[in-house]
Amino acid sequence: MDLKALRHDFHRHPELGFEEVRTKAKVAEILRDLGLEVHEGVGVVGVLRAGSGNRAIGLRADMDALPIDEQSQHDYVSQTPGVMHACGHDGHTTMLLGAAAKLAGSRDFDGTVIFIFQPNEEHGYGARAMIDEGVLERFPVDEVYAIHNLPGAPTGHVSTRVGQICASESLFEITITGQGGHASMPHVGVDAITVGAEMVMALQTIIARKLPPSAGAVVSVTEFLTDGQRNVLPGTATLKGDARARQPEDRLAIERFMRQIVDGVAATHGVTAEMSFDTVFIEAINAAEPAEAVIRAAKARGLEADGDRPPMSFSEDFAHFSDAVPGCFLLMGNGTEGANAQPLHSNDYDFNDALLPIGAAFWAALVRDRLPQRQDN
Repeated sequence: MDLKALRHDFHRHPELGFEEVRTKAKVAEILRDLGLEVHEGVGVVGVLRAGSGNRAIGLRADMDALPIDEQSQHDYVSQTPGVMHACGHDGHTTMLLGAAAKLAGSRDFDGTVIFIFQPNEEHGYGARAMIDEGVLERFPVDEVYAIHNLPGAPTGHVSTRVGQICASESLFEITITGQGGHASMPHVGVDAITVGAEMVMALQTIIARKLPPSAGAVVSVTEFLTDGQRNVLPGTATLKGDARARQPEDRLAIERFMRQIVDGVAATHGVTAEMSFDTVFIEAINAAEPAEAVIRAAKARGLEADGDRPPMSFSEDFAHFSDAVPGCFLLMGNGTEGANAQPLHSNDYDFNDALLPIGAAFWAALVRDRLPQRQDN
């Protein structure tokens, strides 16, 4: 299998979340050609069995791209205007297909490998959609794993940790309804923009004064929308934003404090305010045994490995899989130079082709570690 050519093909034809029609069809075709049992639904599942062992592990790759206009100079740039693989999911999918090819050819393990190709990771709905569809009931696994590339880290460097590895993400929206009016007579009504500004500043006290400095939580107001004009005080305002937390208890505390602040500021000014708080990504928690197996498998392949990396501030919907069964999410270095070191989601980022065989071989080594062949007595 020409992994580089395959990855470039995926890169040329990126598809957004829940629109991965071509990608899914290509993944399913390759898996069938390799002799795997293939199931298509929300995502694509490949099943590979060897020996007589009754243990099963799941390996997950994400397939979706981002709504970004690519500015790269290479000869396999996106052919879809406004969409590109700016997070490396083209590489993740290719590495897992490479692992399927290796393992289908060798069958040097004892048990079942479930290859999970998931849509719509970027918006956090793909894992839940596959789980709601019954993927874990139809294809039960004892453990589940996922890789994400990490720009700026040496190519192939593996890092993970036991416990929390990725933060949660909760999207909030606050709608304020006051009394608009003429800009020259602010005392007549209660303009929503003043109330909203007070809420924005008060929300910052949650991190500064309500949670311990070590919590690593974030509350960010990212949009402030009103119906005001040049000489019109707004009667309504909407605040939208993003809250991140490393621990479930901190996430719950953030929501509680936010509601207290919103209700309190609204009552002070005699306006009404409604708030929604939707946790799209929960915290990703790594189990001890799978995390230890990742480091062991990496070292078996001669890779540098760190089993105690700091938690990441970004979110990953793999968390829904590792919440259902023990699992491990790991980072694999994408390189330290050029486009391989550009930040994830930048318009000139590119997955490192040198990582493709490394990742595929790592996946195969992990399968052999978790599903070892029986030794004859």
